[in-house]
Amino acid sequence: MNYIAGEYDVAVVGAGHAGCEAALAAARLGMKTLIFSISLEAIANMPCNPHIGGSSKGHLVREIDALGGEMGKNIDKTMIQIKMLNTSKGPAVHSLRAQADRKKYQAEMKHTLEKQENLEVKQGEIVDIQVEDGKIVAIKTDLGAIYKVKTVILATGTYLRGKIFIGDFCKESGPDGVASANQLSQCLNRLGIELIRFKTGTPARINRRSIDFSKMEVQKGDNGIEAFSFENEPKDFKQVDCYLTYTNEKTHDIIRQNIHRSPLYGGIIEGTGPRYCPSIEDKVIRFHDKPRHQAFVEPVGMDTEEMYIQGMSSSLPEDVQIALYRTIPGLEKAEFTRPAYAIEYDCIDPSQLKLSLEYKGIEGLFMAGQINGTSGYEEAGCQGLIAGINAVQKIKGKEPLVLDRTQGYIGVLIDDIVTKGTNEPYRMMTSRAEYRLLLRQDNADLRLTEIGHTIGLISDERYEKFRQKKENMENEIKRLKSTVVKPSEEVNQWLEKNRTSPLSTGTKMSELLKRTELDYEKLAKIDKERPNLTKPERKEVEIQIKYEGYIKMQETQVEKFKKLENKILPEKIDYETIKGISLEGRQKLSKYNPQSIGQASRISGVSPADISVLLVYLQQLNHK
Repeated sequence: MNYIAGEYDVAVVGAGHAGCEAALAAARLGMKTLIFSISLEAIANMPCNPHIGGSSKGHLVREIDALGGEMGKNIDKTMIQIKMLNTSKGPAVHSLRAQADRKKYQAEMKHTLEKQENLEVKQGEIVDIQVEDGKIVAIKTDLGAIYKVKTVILATGTYLRGKIFIGDFCKESGPDGVASANQLSQCLNRLGIELIRFKTGTPARINRRSIDFSKMEVQKGDNGIEAFSFENEPKDFKQVDCYLTYTNEKTHDIIRQNIHRSPLYGGIIEGTGPRYCPSIEDKVIRFHDKPRHQAFVEPVGMDTEEMYIQGMSSSLPEDVQIALYRTIPGLEKAEFTRPAYAIEYDCIDPSQLKLSLEYKGIEGLFMAGQINGTSGYEEAGCQGLIAGINAVQKIKGKEPLVLDRTQGYIGVLIDDIVTKGTNEPYRMMTSRAEYRLLLRQDNADLRLTEIGHTIGLISDERYEKFRQKKENMENEIKRLKSTVVKPSEEVNQWLEKNRTSPLSTGTKMSELLKRTELDYEKLAKIDKERPNLTKPERKEVEIQIKYEGYIKMQETQVEKFKKLENKILPEKIDYETIKGISLEGRQKLSKYNPQSIGQASRISGVSPADISVLLVYLQQLNHK
């Protein structure tokens, strides 16, 4: 029996990493918000490795925080190990990665949702979305409760018609045995939304007591701890160790001998898996020349003996998994607590979305996270935040927040999936960002805090602290560029001691800082006038001066990019009537309906010649 259960501004379907950010953003912006999870125990679940950040993903977490999201704050509360990756390379690719206590991360995020004003958290399965005149009007649960809503954000993760595979065993299920959502896919089909089938997987968990860590390499956290959130001061804590071991020829032999028992190779699994996070059987078959593959052994939390074996996801039968894991040094007596499995699920072709993450065919329907064909907690979280913000902007009748490729990794991610679609689970990588020297994880607050404040997710108090930080840095850069160091016996002896050439004439402090052998901390010996800056301020000043030339080059490239992005295309164009555009170009432009010339230029199949024709067309249109 159906009944009206209430009226809300925003309803979020799914409470994973995308759903949590979406619901918190909408509620914090004053909207009456509702979030549903099939199981409240699955809120902010980490069914794969319980870690946040990593290469490029750490950038996304910092950007989420700079805009006023929650992920960075939550991992700061629950991390059990922290390290900065890629420190041997340039600052563009430095990225924080933290191992989380899985249960604490879930509990903290669930409690944050429960405490949030304007937000109601409910357990239930959404089975129907009601649309009238092309607009969202209501959603319905499997128990018949109808909620009248103005906007809906679908953040369903891997639950849509989720199916678990372990060898020839399969069952309908979401991650960790939570029920899958089977009826919502049918509803989306009825609404004309095109679904595709993807798959992902996770490794086995192993009891710590059955592992011989003496045969593995210890992976320790960093001594100099950094917080993910720009609002948090780094807090020292006792870090746990992680470990590294390797597969070998015995491991690979077992896989090759049993590959016919893999549902992935037997044709049972239909969905496309992630190229950049393949199963162990994929690695062995595709990279047959490699004698070994890494296996990272990492704790799931402080109150459990379960260890996660990163790099060893599989869909092979359980007996084969046990045999191959036990060929690995340190895992010879491994006892499984949970076997590895593959999971197949429905998602959408993200080219059906606007850059605001609103579905093109239904007003007020937004989508975020793995339903958009992406993989990863961080990729999901940033989409959830943007979808939550834009659902509110929609209700308020304001322009959506659309970050472009020059403003953040979030902009790169959304532009990639919407403009190009994806034929496999999309994973963020630093190589996807053309302007990555400008989009560093250390300057995410400088790029995005002002936007977060304007939107309303950054408090006035935090914004004032940010402004002070920015002013401190700007003043220090000016001072370093105007302070002249004169040659003296003391200065030159110090320079030679640091293996850099002595001075023969007065030199700006900023020029000394640009020398490879010197850094901001070392210069304190000869710089008596330096102000008392915080560690992040000192680091940012150093990067901006050391990489000034490269930064200016990228800023010039950004100016060219902006010219094309600012050439806005009308919302409705009949590309079939524009003479000179290639057949493929017309088809692709009609399908994607780009918002600007810049976006059109990034669509696969649209040639430079097609763009030239479009520019002429736009010029003629503007002169009419």
